[in-house]
Amino acid sequence: MPPGLPRSSAPSTPPAGPLQRLRNQAGAQVRALTRSNSGLTLDYDNPPGDPGLFGPDAVCWRVHSDFPAMLAGGVSALLLQALHPLALAGVWDHSTFRTDMQGRLGRTAQFIAGTTYGSHADAMALIERVRRIHACIKGTAPDGQPYAADDPALLTWVHVAEVSSFLTGYLRYVGPLSAAEQDRYFEEEARVAALLGAPDVPRSRAEIDAYLEAQRPLLVNSERTREVVQLVMTMPVANPLLIPAVRTMADAGVALLPPWARQMLGLHRPSLRRSLALTGMRALAPTLRWALGPGLAARARRRVANPPKK
Repeated sequence: MPPGLPRSSAPSTPPAGPLQRLRNQAGAQVRALTRSNSGLTLDYDNPPGDPGLFGPDAVCWRVHSDFPAMLAGGVSALLLQALHPLALAGVWDHSTFRTDMQGRLGRTAQFIAGTTYGSHADAMALIERVRRIHACIKGTAPDGQPYAADDPALLTWVHVAEVSSFLTGYLRYVGPLSAAEQDRYFEEEARVAALLGAPDVPRSRAEIDAYLEAQRPLLVNSERTREVVQLVMTMPVANPLLIPAVRTMADAGVALLPPWARQMLGLHRPSLRRSLALTGMRALAPTLRWALGPGLAARARRRVANPPKK
């Protein structure tokens, strides 16, 4: 700035053009679908040099970076989790998900994003918060079985439903990963499960598949499960313009379920909506990626690349 020039006269950032304003507005509407109402604010830009729990070379940084695939994977995970009567009882009795589905998705999205891309301190704070919540969630399922959210067996079921769905979403809607990379993804995410209290989760593709097969006798399509399916497939959206996109995401999530799970949930019958899910995702996903821009992964990469403050 030349000497004597008033600071207010310094060149300012030019206003965004019409296309950028449209992108910003669209991105804000899409982010609202998974905005967390947990009250926690995470700083993905600080501290400089902090790699978080994994660092940018981790496979989970790739898998979790694609919003459309992760949203479809989240739908699939929610439907799969609803088949376990004890896991569902805990959510049913101690959650507002039936009246605030987007809030639940938002809190889950924040946890996944924070433990993947957040600083080490933020990731551990999220994990500790979930552990405190889980410690208070206990009860009895409709069939008389007791449940506790911090039971390692239930934590394992929820974990496997999530990571298997997220990876399947990436493979279906983004691109391939080698068998070794898939195993590495499960190995990485097992660290989060262990910190939450489930130290013995499956750590490879083969172990995940074997675990899901072994759990099938414990799963039930109850009246509660059917209500969850109805809620997920007709999730209310504040912005009516987003309804087609949300319906496409729901169908794309159903398409990720194992065939036996679709059969149990009554979602196996031919459906024009679901048959168009892949086509719809191919059309919708690029638009969502454009609207959202580089995302949290890019911010976290910049944080890691910045030299730590001395």
